[in-house]
Amino acid sequence: MGHGRLLGWWGGPPCANATAVGSIAAGAVADNGRGGASREPGWDGGRHPAQCTACPASAAVPASAALPGIPSAPASPSGSIPPHPVREEFPAVPAVPSPDFPHRVILHVDMDAFFVGVELLTRPELVGRQVVVAGSGSRSVVLSASYEARALGVHSAMPVARARRLAPRAVYIEPSHSSYSAYSRQIMAVLHEVTDLVEQVSVDEAFLDVTGAQRRLGSPVRIARGIRTRILQRTGLVASIGVASNKFIAKMASTGSKPDGLWVVPEARIGQFLDPLPVGRLWGVGEKTAAHLQEAGLHTVGQLRQMSLEYLQRRLGRASGAHLWELARGIDERPVQSHRVEKSMGAEHTFAADTDDVVEIKAALLQLSHDVARRLRASGRTAAAVSLKLRDQDFRTLTRTRTLERAAGTGREINAAAVRLFEDLGPLAGRVRLVGVRAERLEEGAAGRQLSLWEEADGDRLRAEAEWGGAESAMDRIRDRFGPAGLRPARLVSGGFARRYRPEAGTGAQKGAGARPDPRGPGENPREKG
Repeated sequence: MGHGRLLGWWGGPPCANATAVGSIAAGAVADNGRGGASREPGWDGGRHPAQCTACPASAAVPASAALPGIPSAPASPSGSIPPHPVREEFPAVPAVPSPDFPHRVILHVDMDAFFVGVELLTRPELVGRQVVVAGSGSRSVVLSASYEARALGVHSAMPVARARRLAPRAVYIEPSHSSYSAYSRQIMAVLHEVTDLVEQVSVDEAFLDVTGAQRRLGSPVRIARGIRTRILQRTGLVASIGVASNKFIAKMASTGSKPDGLWVVPEARIGQFLDPLPVGRLWGVGEKTAAHLQEAGLHTVGQLRQMSLEYLQRRLGRASGAHLWELARGIDERPVQSHRVEKSMGAEHTFAADTDDVVEIKAALLQLSHDVARRLRASGRTAAAVSLKLRDQDFRTLTRTRTLERAAGTGREINAAAVRLFEDLGPLAGRVRLVGVRAERLEEGAAGRQLSLWEEADGDRLRAEAEWGGAESAMDRIRDRFGPAGLRPARLVSGGFARRYRPEAGTGAQKGAGARPDPRGPGENPREKG
């Protein structure tokens, strides 16, 4: 393994063989064991060849010393993965607390091609080949692709049919969700050995606040390297890590370090890190917003940062303008939440064939509404808004949201809102591929809610809704005992829809967190992306 990439901020000048890229000559660390080339201007400041002869030899640090104070790691599950060599490419880092992070130290740990990586542990003969994890059905989508397949344009959420056209020689593997969950638990266990402040945002991704762990475990770089080493030793899987003073920059750094990398962005160098990047790299900047900014001559984050708050709010709206003004300056005050609070709960269904059958679409909405309501009841919460999602045969997606008069917790109430949203769309312009229902603006139960004058005057209706909620809770207990087929709405029994129903459940815990893949098969909105 080569030295990887470095920008010299921690350890002096870059490698003599390094090639400067973009405008960042010094300011962060990109530690990549593969010595791969830069992928985008502005992300790298220098590149080490795989066999670098110009640099002095680096002493390997024993794995047991990578993270002092943490028990030695057991052998990796595969039993054949060698320990990850940790190279001390930089001199001793400053005394704790690090002057480069005077306020907070946040790590973003993200596994590389996680699903593919798990599959390769039992199929080492496929290492280095084009590998795609996806369901076998004609309607399946790609859940994960190896970097060799990605080089051909294959990416997650792509229809398998298109992936096969792009990568006809790739090996296609059906997902093993139970294995992914098992490895995810091992990875998260490693992170919890470092600190209790761990916010898991998906099966293969988490934020850590290691501000208070530095005195016990050492510098941010040492902690991050130790995590990478320990994850590889225990699981045989590779993690990339971004280190910064907030979650936004840490996430950007981990993305830029992939694959197999470590990127450190000191607080004083955030501007240098962000300025060369295209505006489309910022969270919340989609294609339309990026095009709107480019029309105004704002192509890079640096150009965006020169604009006043008032200008951005006039051009983009009050909320969006303020959001981008902060991100362009690397401002993100969100804490790492060890107990993640879901802000929404949803479920989606991909039809076996594109359909314009309103009866079938409404049957799907009914089933999805009851699934969402059951999860709400299990968490003791209600929803103040309901969203409808439709995706057509050309993969165009439409979403609509309705605010409810009262927070809802029953399938009947959620379905009524979803159907109203659907009917408000008018006649279908084409066939529907996917439909989804999401409960949003969640509230803690209904206890203590003050009734309005109108509600007090409508006591009979409120009592009826309470009785219906009790009936649905009884349905939950029957399903728990006898399975999903134990009891369902009568409208779903006769049409056969329930037999074809395969939901993709998702939660929205924070911006950027996607849906969890359904353990029964691939969904339309898989999360894994590394």
